[in-house]
Amino acid sequence: MGFVLSNMQLTSSAFHAGGKIPARHTGEGEDTSPALAWDQVPEGTQAFALICHDPDAPLVKQGSYGFVHWVAYNLPASLRSLAEGSTEGTAGINDFGKIGYGGPMPPEGHGVHHYYFWILALNQPLDLPRD
Repeated sequence: MGFVLSNMQLTSSAFHAGGKIPARHTGEGEDTSPALAWDQVPEGTQAFALICHDPDAPLVKQGSYGFVHWVAYNLPASLRSLAEGSTEGTAGINDFGKIGYGGPMPPEGHGVHHYYFWILALNQPLDLPRD
């Protein structure tokens, strides 16, 4: 299994890079995953994996760093976007202990949090257990 550095760009029509995620896509709103799109996919891509991570969150469990809000994998290599609320691919368990997307909802008084959405081009589909 491997992935290589690439020029892939991940964007959202719901917010701009470094911008505030709309309430609709948070735990305080409808908790719906945002629409995402990507381009410049590396040659040989067989599947994609997606992660949304908050590095500013308190540690969840020993050895972890931040908080994972969304894991999706085995997204087809032909995809270049996900619609809002998408259920494409295989949903993994987030740090809420639930499967699928769990929107941002930082603890009160914890300050500003930053959320990173990553798309990974994989050279083969993943065969992972959910737990």
